[in-house]
Amino acid sequence: MSSVVLAVLALAAVLYVLAAVDLRWSPLRTVSWLAGLAVAAAGLTGPLAAAHGDLRAHLAAHLLAGMVAPLLLVLAAPVTLLLRALPVHRARTVSRLLRTAPARVLGDPFVAVALNVGGLWVLHVGGLLGTVAHSPGWHLLVSLHVLVTGWLATAAVLAVDPAPHRRGVVPRAVALGAGMAGHDVLAKWLYAHPPAGVTHAEAGARLLYDGGTVVHVVVAALLWRQWYRSRAAVRDAEQMAGQRPWARA
Repeated sequence: MSSVVLAVLALAAVLYVLAAVDLRWSPLRTVSWLAGLAVAAAGLTGPLAAAHGDLRAHLAAHLLAGMVAPLLLVLAAPVTLLLRALPVHRARTVSRLLRTAPARVLGDPFVAVALNVGGLWVLHVGGLLGTVAHSPGWHLLVSLHVLVTGWLATAAVLAVDPAPHRRGVVPRAVALGAGMAGHDVLAKWLYAHPPAGVTHAEAGARLLYDGGTVVHVVVAALLWRQWYRSRAAVRDAEQMAGQRPWARA
């Protein structure tokens, strides 16, 4: 199954690069996409994923596949690239899909963050960790779930790609704060109540707390940058309008 995952990630890299070259896409976004796929591959199929029973390795894989990789992939704006690369009629089909009810629900920051953090709580507190930690197949499936929900949550908060039902900055910031709190409390819970049958539990909990904090701070800084730039654009537009004679009439 790992070979299938690697093949899918390699295909995603090739398709993105071909579209980026054809459209003269941003090199920084291309690098972000390729780096995100590489980090996802490391978290899904690398040595960390094979260290069964080691909570530190398990949570390191989670940080890579569920937090770092989604952030890099979202910053690459793949949906925007897809809409530009597709023919007009197919791009309109994708746009209609983005406006459907399921897409609206999954793209809501509160729903996406709840799916992401809630899944982690069910896994680590609900008694499933022992099964996942000692089963390569289950570990890969859970890691894929973490990758997808991490992408949904990060995309909903940062809103880099087009989103017909995008929430404002304040609700997205609140959702991010709730996700940070749920993540940190989980790390503290694992430190105080290490799961049975795993090793390096305390080190893994500290890694989850510290690594998660770093990624969340980066996301918060990017969200603040979006807000600041949007406010600056509004101020510039108001100043230009005030300078026009007909605007003062």
